Amino acid sequence: MVTLDGDVLARYPRASLYNSPYPAHDAGCAVDLYPDDAAGRAPSPIAGDVVETRTVRCPSKPYAADHDHLIVVDTGDYLARVLHVAPAVESGDTVAVGDDLGRLVRSGFFAPWVDNHVHLGFRERDADPVRASGSLSLTLGAPVEAVPWDGTGEVVETGETYALLDAPKHPAPGDALAGIATDDGRVLDGGFPHYDGGGVFGPSGIDDSVSFLGTHAGGVADDRTVAWRDVTVTANDKPIRGLSLWFGTDRLGVKLVAPGHDFVVGDSVAVSVE
Repeated sequence: MVTLDGDVLARYPRASLYNSPYPAHDAGCAVDLYPDDAAGRAPSPIAGDVVETRTVRCPSKPYAADHDHLIVVDTGDYLARVLHVAPAVESGDTVAVGDDLGRLVRSGFFAPWVDNHVHLGFRERDADPVRASGSLSLTLGAPVEAVPWDGTGEVVETGETYALLDAPKHPAPGDALAGIATDDGRVLDGGFPHYDGGGVFGPSGIDDSVSFLGTHAGGVADDRTVAWRDVTVTANDKPIRGLSLWFGTDRLGVKLVAPGHDFVVGDSVAVSVE
């Protein structure tokens, strides 16, 4: 198991281990790091020697590039795999944490409601760095505060497939990691329930089930990985595809995944799970 350094996580406004449908994230074996991408650049979350860069084709989407990129860095302990960055580095370069790896790529692997991000996973140094599955399990090197949410909020941003709420509020922006709480006080992470599963962070052994907004939402395996139940999320009594959840240092909020929605900025929203 590889520990994600808390100081490194603090460099990124948001992060998620489970908010993805791809096998690289199975059981929380990769993390997506969301930089402050006003400049569209990707600061490195790891230090080491670049051993390979590769360009690969990805699904054709009208809103995305049809090529993605892989950067492999030998950290001395592991091989780190970085995706969704057009590299400004090459084999033989040495990078430090925070160095510019290149330009963030809006990949065809992204769903339309997914923001640009840096994907990071780790392998043993003698493992195949290219294949999608096989990364090591990750653990967080800093506590994440669980923030209760009553399901309500105001829309502060919209896109064709999503609406972002302003709630819950981050308890200490810039000073701590925080995420949205389950009913028993753990932190919930992932695409709920539009991906197959998600994860919880916090005390282990509480229960083998997860309750969220008063509803049994899924079952926990290995103290952390959650398989969602067949539940429906509604926003103002209308079914939506789901909720995008993460943990972060600067803000929280919930992203409603709702293709074809009619929400506008300023709308009050009440979310429920049935």
